[in-house]
Amino acid sequence: MRVRALLPATLAAALLTLTACGSDDGSEAAGEGSAPPTASASAPPSADSGGNGTGADGTGADAGTGTAEVPEALDFTATTVDGTPFDGKSLAGKPTVLWFWAPWCPTCKGQAAETAEVAAAHQGRAHVVGVAGLDRTAAMRDFVADTGTGSFPHLADEAGEVWKRFEITQQSHYVILDETGATVYEGVLPGGEGLAEKVAELTG
Repeated sequence: MRVRALLPATLAAALLTLTACGSDDGSEAAGEGSAPPTASASAPPSADSGGNGTGADGTGADAGTGTAEVPEALDFTATTVDGTPFDGKSLAGKPTVLWFWAPWCPTCKGQAAETAEVAAAHQGRAHVVGVAGLDRTAAMRDFVADTGTGSFPHLADEAGEVWKRFEITQQSHYVILDETGATVYEGVLPGGEGLAEKVAELTG
């Protein structure tokens, strides 16, 4: 009688032990199996939308990778002088020239031709972006048309938000970033002299 009573009890205990391990493994597997898909399902749309919304250089996968590695300096949004939304994240991964100018600035006009040449020479390997400020958007558009610099984007930074981000206090100023987003040069470069060489050092 004792043997018969102990045997079912032993079997029941063993079954409970196996069931408990199975449920633990199952819940962990479910946790591991369900959490990453939820994260990966939610992450790519935001990454892709950031990349695709800016017309970045790569595919959705590239945009996702770029978004994960965007330096803080490029984590901004703006609007171009033509009214197109612009995402600074689209600049990540390549050397970037930010040219801070004002429509009424003669020094800026003197830099325009060389800046446009550099943008054309390094298209696809480096970004060149004008950041216009200290005036109204209409005047900025006129400057772009008058100087023939419409081949690369220009931001209408009327509120000075991008200028503040890069601590710019005067117009006709260049900020050159390497592919990691680190500033490698900051200054005026009258007539754009030396700009081509500085960008060439970064693009090889």
